[in-house]
Amino acid sequence: MKIKSLLLLGVLLVSFQQVFGQLTVSVGTLTPQQMVQNVLVGNGVQVFNITFSGDPNQIGTFNSNGSNIALPSGIVMSSGDVATLVPTGNPSTDYNGAGDADILATAQSVTTNPQAGFINSTNDAAILEFDFIPQGDSVKFNFVFGSEEYTTWINTQYNDAFGFYLSGPNPAGGNYTSTNLALVPNTTLPITISTIHPGLNSQYYIGTPVGHSFNGITTPLGIAFAVSCGQVYHFKFAVADCVDGILDTGVFLEGASFTSDAVDVTVATVSGDTTIVEGCTDANFIFTRPLSQISDTLIVNYTIGGDAIMGTDYNNLINPITFLPGEDTVIINLSPVQDGLNEGFESVTITVELINACGDTIFSSGTIYIGDGPILNITETNPTVLCASDSVLISATASGGYAPYTYQWSYANQTGDTAYVPILQNGTVDVYVTATDQCGFTGTDTVTVTMNQTLAIDTMAMVNTNFCANTGVVWGLAVGQTGQPQFNWSGPSPSSAFTIDASVMQNLPAGMYVFTITDDVCSVTDSIQVGTDPGPIADFTSSLSSGCDPLDVTFTNLSQNATSYSWNFGNGNTANVNDLSTQNQTYSSDATIMLVAYAGVCSDTIYGAVDISICGCMDPIALNYNPLATVDDGSCVFPTPTVSAPNVFTPNGDGSNQVFELTTTNAVKIDLIISNRWGNKMVEKSGLGSSISWDGTVNGMPASEGVYFYQYTVYGVQGDELKGHGFVQLIR
Repeated sequence: MKIKSLLLLGVLLVSFQQVFGQLTVSVGTLTPQQMVQNVLVGNGVQVFNITFSGDPNQIGTFNSNGSNIALPSGIVMSSGDVATLVPTGNPSTDYNGAGDADILATAQSVTTNPQAGFINSTNDAAILEFDFIPQGDSVKFNFVFGSEEYTTWINTQYNDAFGFYLSGPNPAGGNYTSTNLALVPNTTLPITISTIHPGLNSQYYIGTPVGHSFNGITTPLGIAFAVSCGQVYHFKFAVADCVDGILDTGVFLEGASFTSDAVDVTVATVSGDTTIVEGCTDANFIFTRPLSQISDTLIVNYTIGGDAIMGTDYNNLINPITFLPGEDTVIINLSPVQDGLNEGFESVTITVELINACGDTIFSSGTIYIGDGPILNITETNPTVLCASDSVLISATASGGYAPYTYQWSYANQTGDTAYVPILQNGTVDVYVTATDQCGFTGTDTVTVTMNQTLAIDTMAMVNTNFCANTGVVWGLAVGQTGQPQFNWSGPSPSSAFTIDASVMQNLPAGMYVFTITDDVCSVTDSIQVGTDPGPIADFTSSLSSGCDPLDVTFTNLSQNATSYSWNFGNGNTANVNDLSTQNQTYSSDATIMLVAYAGVCSDTIYGAVDISICGCMDPIALNYNPLATVDDGSCVFPTPTVSAPNVFTPNGDGSNQVFELTTTNAVKIDLIISNRWGNKMVEKSGLGSSISWDGTVNGMPASEGVYFYQYTVYGVQGDELKGHGFVQLIR
């Protein structure tokens, strides 16, 4: 069918995915001619008359390695040294090179730059030119623009620029004459740092350098332009500094993207080559058409060749394929069938035959090869060890199938082609390893570890240490040794590790001792605990711990693990005994008692005390008061009260015998009542001494002479009472 060959001149946005890495640049490995023919140009274009002007270091090849340049590889040109575009570089090389008139005109034409009129020169121009003849009615390629001028020198006279200049017949009429194709998408603005930046057309700007040293770059952009099939065209890639020669600017041209072809068939596989595996990987046949045809519906028939059978060796493929308007790519998937047969490699070839705008017949084809599912072989080690080990290295190596391989070990879920396994006694240990290739095919084998150890520790024994002295003993005996064994002990004493010429260690404290025997072949280890024999524990009780002088005390010996005892009773008496007999002592003063319990060279000591007190009456009013007593023993004897009374008193004012008063001893209080002979109460008083005397008056009036009756109660110091009565004669 006839292909419509109408394509608008402009720049197309190329989709991409950012995967961060580091840019690499190669300078001098290819000539400019080789770069154009082998790197830049793809299908449908014949190139010739290739030239480059500028410093040789201003052009090279690149690999984006996942940096956010986002084009996989291609040619890079710069107004400076392209080798400085790697992450550690400083892209600001001034070669004092010549400029370019086309680039100067481009820079001066940027209407968005208010300083464009001040751009009066260009420097360090890098210019790649060639002639080409297209086989189709359009040409396309992809690129990324970047600059160290970002973003400080936007809209200044230092507006570094570049251009893609085309000359030749224009299918729309007339000719292209150094026509700059590097325009901002959907505009007539040349691409510079002043037309794509954060403030203008920012959708095409990337301001964070990842994996390269330019301060800013554009997203990947595509150029597509209409041509006449079979005609000769001239193309010029150029980039230069403006006004000065520093802070470089560059352009990255995607490899194999300069194309002019009809429908193209390519093959994509997971492995990146043309081979897929039954039951493992699929392949994609990718049909692409020129962007000049993208507005039409295009139906493409293709032929299927090769020795693989569709429907038997792989799935049924759709034929023909249809490009709908807006589609430039159609993908069909080929999935091989796992049939379990050993058929070797079988091929599938898809070929498209079309007539291009020149009237030439163009064939485009892609071939893939289908391989059988493999048998994985594993070569493993089977080590023999002469000593027990918790970490024996084993290994396995897979072959066959499709590398790389992963490994899974049955012990401890270890992965990798090596693992560590324990073997702690004579015999064998089997470990399984499963290798898996990238297609999921597996193989399993057994690794056998053998232990053949003759050296062993036959006996470990010990004698406990005395708790108060380092008397412990340990010893070990070896069998099966080769050569003269060396004995090594480690424990709490005399150091953390020590070596001796014998298997016995003595004069040791308690603790865990590790015994190692090393012969000419192997080393074995065992351990033993040295305990502590119980020591003597001195203990006693006393029947009394305090009392009055003299005090009889009985001591009961409660000591343990002892064979003899030494007493010091603190009263001048001592005793050395070999049994737990009780001891009786008498104390008249305070004393400290000491008991020492012995068991061989070890001893334990305990102390006690007896407190002796002076006992007696501590009440000063008692008849038997003892001022030296410290403990009142309840022996106080108190005096009883006495009373005497006059039988006559004469209150006549002569100064003698004027009052009636009781005379008492040992009294603390007296209650007194005086009555007349008719029983009338004259006086009632309570107190002591003169406070209860009677002066012979009643209510301030002299009482009449006569006999009066009195009665009293006298209270003693202990609360005892003495009651009495009598008669007294009042005479005036």
